Amino acid sequence: MRYFHTMPKLYFGQTGHADLPLHYGHVPLWLAQRMSLLGGAIIESILLDYGKAEVLKRLSDPFWFQALGCVMGMDWHSSGITTSVMGALKKAINPKSKELGIYICGGKGKYSRQTPSELLDIASKTGLNGDELVRYSKLSAKVDNTAIQDGFQLYLHSFILSDTGEWAVVQQGMNDGVGMARRYHWHSEQMKSFLETPHTYIYGKNQGTILNLTDPLAADAKSNILQLIKEEPNSLMPEIKKIIMPSHHDVRAENVNLKRLGSMLALAHQKELRDFESLLLLEGLGPRTIQSLCLVSEVIHGAPSRFSDPARFSFAHGGKDGHPFPVPVNTYDETISTLRESLEKAKVGHSEKQLAIKNLSKVSEMMESNFTPNADFDKVIEKERNESYKYGGRTVFGKAKPPKKIITNNQLDLFS
Repeated sequence: MRYFHTMPKLYFGQTGHADLPLHYGHVPLWLAQRMSLLGGAIIESILLDYGKAEVLKRLSDPFWFQALGCVMGMDWHSSGITTSVMGALKKAINPKSKELGIYICGGKGKYSRQTPSELLDIASKTGLNGDELVRYSKLSAKVDNTAIQDGFQLYLHSFILSDTGEWAVVQQGMNDGVGMARRYHWHSEQMKSFLETPHTYIYGKNQGTILNLTDPLAADAKSNILQLIKEEPNSLMPEIKKIIMPSHHDVRAENVNLKRLGSMLALAHQKELRDFESLLLLEGLGPRTIQSLCLVSEVIHGAPSRFSDPARFSFAHGGKDGHPFPVPVNTYDETISTLRESLEKAKVGHSEKQLAIKNLSKVSEMMESNFTPNADFDKVIEKERNESYKYGGRTVFGKAKPPKKIITNNQLDLFS
């Protein structure tokens, strides 16, 4: 038996783990519907430009996954991102699975138990080996519930596969005693064995004493896992490098790469910086929608290293709890409409608008090299909150109202 550790082959070269505070409650219908539309459009965009294998690879990257949840308007650091994102994607993708070649099975609670029957049904339509897929699904859950005894009980199991047989797993466990969740990511193309460091990443906080039978040096113990799961954990987890999701709900400057955020805001809000030939097709969209599209563009086209600060992506569409600001519903709808229009045109050979959206993230990244942010991060958030009512701002508590105090652009030194 060996100590628990995070898988060191996370493909953008970063190891560690992160807290996911447990959040309860439901996503309001007005947001759930939009999450499904935007999430579906993002996945379709990745499919169109990079293929099915890239979709599965990204879903196995926890920082990209967290950024996706943020750009869709979920609470930026909570366990609820996992449930809501996978639910939204399943609703958006499965009706088009035959066309897209991607299928999403399982889900939270009772839906996780439907995974085997869903996989067998998909196998009958695609010619894949259904029994094998069911075995993979059950093994991944068994490993994370029993081969790794870490105090977290699985309650969500999502199995994503392509019509070529490649698959990914996103599943999550909870520990009510400490009020935390732990997320487990798998990818068939990066896995050599179910019982030897099979994960691309385990996303969770150090909880102390555990039993880990997937460590490479636990070969003897792994020979009879069904007996070993009855043993008491007796290995002390060492301190390892931590990337901690804090318990505070608000987004703070230390949670965000200000250089990246500032250059994106400059691109979106300073007209002279948007006079690029490649962006002319996006003229007519307001600065607020350009801001959202910049971050959506990065989720679709950004390099893996760009997702080390997922909280930054909450500046696309805020959060349902009001952090960093209320969800700008009108902007959200315009983002979805623009992205869907670009997709439909690209499918019939007119990819100019799709290219323009792709270039937003490229231009923002280029600007970073000469950009120096100042310290007025809180004023940026205050301005977003003050102007939220203009864009149909909304939270689980109700609609945003006009503020008593107005923050103007010339006060925002962060992107000046």
